[in-house]
Amino acid sequence: MDSLGQDEQRVVWAVVGTAIGPLMLAATRSGLVNVVFHASDAVRDQALERLAARLGGRLVEDPGSPLLAEAIRQLRAYFAGERHGFDLPLDWSLSSGFNRQVLRELASGVPYGSVVGYGDLAGRVGQPGGAQAVGVAMGSNPLPVVVPCHRVVESDGGIGGFGGGLETKRKLLALEGVLPEPLF
Repeated sequence: MDSLGQDEQRVVWAVVGTAIGPLMLAATRSGLVNVVFHASDAVRDQALERLAARLGGRLVEDPGSPLLAEAIRQLRAYFAGERHGFDLPLDWSLSSGFNRQVLRELASGVPYGSVVGYGDLAGRVGQPGGAQAVGVAMGSNPLPVVVPCHRVVESDGGIGGFGGGLETKRKLLALEGVLPEPLF
């Protein structure tokens, strides 16, 4: 409780090893709020600073937190090839407006093992011609992997960009059977 008797916002976080490197997961009482790629100490510290600035409250490292347990379990199953979707409460407070609309459509409408073009996704949310805006939304995705921005590709068949790096995008698409596994 804070000085006014209100429940203080608490964000729990943990770093989890995966097939694409360490991911930092953060959650609030509302759900998973952030997934961060390549969570080295420096990347993690920057992410925690951004979360503190955006969400306020206390940030607590707590890998055993019930708020994170199911997300960790589902991510491990995903990377083991045993899970093809996520069924988690998500806290959308780091996304708003058009970006949130696009990310929600992506999460619900582009299943495991499939891809969608930036322009096609723009059309699905009523903004034909908004491919560049969809690219911006993908770049702002606070919940990558769980909200699968790696499944958004260029209409000409190009892989497109990716905040986690193109090698990470290739690995995720290979895991889902969209691309062949890299030879080296």
